[in-house]
Amino acid sequence: MSHERTEFAEFFQASWGPCLRAVVASTGNVQLAEDQVAEAFARAWLSWRKVRRHPAPRAWVVRTALNAGASWWRRRIRELPLAGHDTAVLSDVDDGLDAALLAALRHLPDRQREVIALRVFLDLGIDTIAAQLGIAPVTVRVHLSRAVTTLRHELSPSQATEVD
Repeated sequence: MSHERTEFAEFFQASWGPCLRAVVASTGNVQLAEDQVAEAFARAWLSWRKVRRHPAPRAWVVRTALNAGASWWRRRIRELPLAGHDTAVLSDVDDGLDAALLAALRHLPDRQREVIALRVFLDLGIDTIAAQLGIAPVTVRVHLSRAVTTLRHELSPSQATEVD
């Protein structure tokens, strides 16, 4: 048991930051992402024997976190918002994520955001992303291409000067 604890602790230390950045990029909400990633790591610990044999344990954590978020949204739909108190907080990101990038990511469709998060923030290959999302590798490539094109368009310096 001690070996498993040490192994999980090392995985947690090395993976918390990349997993959090991937989930923040996908959700756009730092506080919610922190909660989701914490939940995912708790589930990873409970299933550590299975998770450590997974071909991409970080992807397992991110996917679990995003699934936890989907469950959270389903529950939240039944709640009433509190006049402006339930807004996403993006300014508190100090994990190397640019606020303009996060804003641009929020405009992407969900699947494109997920693909970008897994490819860029976790450096996963196309086949691994496809397996994690349950889609074909060619579909991953299409989503990745469209997302990158959209992000380039939104984040290019020439766009900023044209708007001014």
